[in-house]
Amino acid sequence: MPDRSPAPVFQFLRFGIVGVLGLGWDTATVYALRPLIGLGWAAIVAYFVAASANWLCNRLWTFRDRKSRHHALYQWARFMAGNMVGFGLNRGCVLALFHLSATCRLHPVFALAAGALSGMAANFHISRRHVFAHDAAQDAAAPPSPGVSSTTADRRETP
Repeated sequence: MPDRSPAPVFQFLRFGIVGVLGLGWDTATVYALRPLIGLGWAAIVAYFVAASANWLCNRLWTFRDRKSRHHALYQWARFMAGNMVGFGLNRGCVLALFHLSATCRLHPVFALAAGALSGMAANFHISRRHVFAHDAAQDAAAPPSPGVSSTTADRRETP
């Protein structure tokens, strides 16, 4: 059975839309927590809030056709661990901009948007290949689709 997931470009577009929503959650959390714990710590906490919300949206929408054999909590933990590269790029950019720019300290949304863009490609690749990877075992157990030859199924994309 061929991998029926959308082409990577469409998944990337969905991932980007979810990322824009994540930027909203990120920004709202930073602005809410900044008076309580300071800008730097608010940015760190906000990343985990936004990343968790993004994982759920990606699970339910972007990669919904990639069934996981793992429990949702396990998948969330894999998402968070896998996206540590993106976390480093994202929050490294954010914290650098907070340090270097008075405008970004006054209006954190600018730094948060730059950070989100800096980690997006790495997070997408890790999410697509490792967190929401197509489960080949399900294909092996499923009967072939009508009209799909075994050679076509054998050439499908593998994670």
